Amino acid sequence: MPAVKSGSRPPWVGLAAAVWVQIAAGAGYNFPLYSPELKSVLGYNQRQLTLLGVANDIGENFGMLPGVVCNRLPPWLVLLIGAASCFIGYGVLWLALSRTIDVLPYWALWIALCIATNSSAWLGTGVLVTNMRNFPYSRGTVAGILKGYIGLSAAVYTLIYTGVLDHSPSKLLLLLALGLPAVCLAMMYFVRPCSPASEDDSSEHGHFLFTQIVSVFLGLYLLTATLLDNVLSPGGLVTYIFFGIMVLLLLSPLAIPLKMTLYPNKKKKSGINTPSSSSDQLSQLDQDATEPLLALSSSATNLSSFQESDDSSDVDILLAEGEGAIYMKKKRKPKRGEDFRFREALIKADFWLLFLGYFLGVGSGVTVLNNLAQIGIAAGVNDTTILLCLFSFCNFVGRLGGGSVSEYYVRSKMLPRSIWMAFTQMIMVLTYLLFALGLNGTLYFSTALLGICYGVQFSVMVPTASELFGLKHFGIIYNFMLLGNPLGAFLLSAILAGYVYDNEAEKQGGTTCLGPSCFGLTFFVLAGVCALGSVLSVILTVRIRPVYQMLYSSGSFRLPSTSQH
Repeated sequence: MPAVKSGSRPPWVGLAAAVWVQIAAGAGYNFPLYSPELKSVLGYNQRQLTLLGVANDIGENFGMLPGVVCNRLPPWLVLLIGAASCFIGYGVLWLALSRTIDVLPYWALWIALCIATNSSAWLGTGVLVTNMRNFPYSRGTVAGILKGYIGLSAAVYTLIYTGVLDHSPSKLLLLLALGLPAVCLAMMYFVRPCSPASEDDSSEHGHFLFTQIVSVFLGLYLLTATLLDNVLSPGGLVTYIFFGIMVLLLLSPLAIPLKMTLYPNKKKKSGINTPSSSSDQLSQLDQDATEPLLALSSSATNLSSFQESDDSSDVDILLAEGEGAIYMKKKRKPKRGEDFRFREALIKADFWLLFLGYFLGVGSGVTVLNNLAQIGIAAGVNDTTILLCLFSFCNFVGRLGGGSVSEYYVRSKMLPRSIWMAFTQMIMVLTYLLFALGLNGTLYFSTALLGICYGVQFSVMVPTASELFGLKHFGIIYNFMLLGNPLGAFLLSAILAGYVYDNEAEKQGGTTCLGPSCFGLTFFVLAGVCALGSVLSVILTVRIRPVYQMLYSSGSFRLPSTSQH
């Protein structure tokens, strides 16, 4: 049967394909590259531009619909919807910026930008949910890798923009409208549910380490190549050589499935006449824990799998009735660490503490990201693409490092991942104060430090949500958490930052503001916001410490012994 066939595939090909999809899903980070051109060509003021930045963040992070349907649609169809959104949305933006269409109302452009960046929600949900289920024992590492690549996407696009596209915003939008859907169409066959990776596989750690090292090389290369391209402006053949090396580094995760094909593991080979490795793992777990793992094997059969889980639960209830346990089986609500339905998670204090801590950290960071070009101009920087590339690289370091560091401490010390949200938000407070003071020589350092701390928020939130509330309905829970991005962008960027900037620009007698006063008040408010976020993250850490002691008491992740749904 097709379901069995897809379920027997190794997960590493899907992870390698997910790298390319994540790069495509990072298209929303390109807003600082073409936003100055939108402002000048279409005659917008800073408040109008920041509202477009809100549209960028709303589309990118409004993933409730993808979160709901990811259990009902196969991953390839989720990616196809994302590719269509990308084509339509960025296509309209290109028509407006290139003046192919002379009259396009502001509201139409706002909606088009929402549609364009909403492709990121579909693409990100499709690959993240699938791979988290394919690697259920390495959630922090997988989240760090995939979120790391989406963080690197801004640097990828910056290198293409400054080199191949010769600083042309119009060409960039055309690339996003045509090139990204092509990438998704090429990759969507390979992103599919597979047999969940075994925790006992000794080679898995080495494979993850290889992927992380390669991604670090890619990040360093992108930063170096972008700086060289800006300083030397080589052009011609050298530019395309830079681009070719980048493509090869993006292809390097394919070395893992290629190596597994050419040099298959003997232990796996000898298992041909025995049940599959995933079946062996399932047989070692009790009946209730078996069902969630079976449900991971194929999204094409999710509904039937969940029905089978319910049937199995009915059998368990009948068996338990003679022991007087039927009332508990029917009525007991899920405990933290088990599978929660979305409505069940909504009434939990830990859910809202995680959401608020994430919202305050990421919402403040996205305010800086959306206004990064104007922040650089206000500080006297002529070429703000270097700032974006630096932020992108450090964002990647934070995402990759946050996933790896939290994974290490959660296994060795049973330390909840949310402690890293609290720690990095404390650093963000100091960073915003540096931005507000506008001291000479601190802009690049502050941008780099903020990028690292901003990235950690993503790679910590993702596995924390899955560990507290399970993987079964992870898609919608994860996408609800992501609403913290557009909410922060609206409250802190459009209302606060845009208002303060325009007022200062008006005082200076123009539309462009120069000096630290342009964003000074905004940065002081952001510092206070992050201080509150760090306090909430500490409270969450204290509350969920017993959960992590239960899940990681053996030094490795333990699936809960019961599943209610």
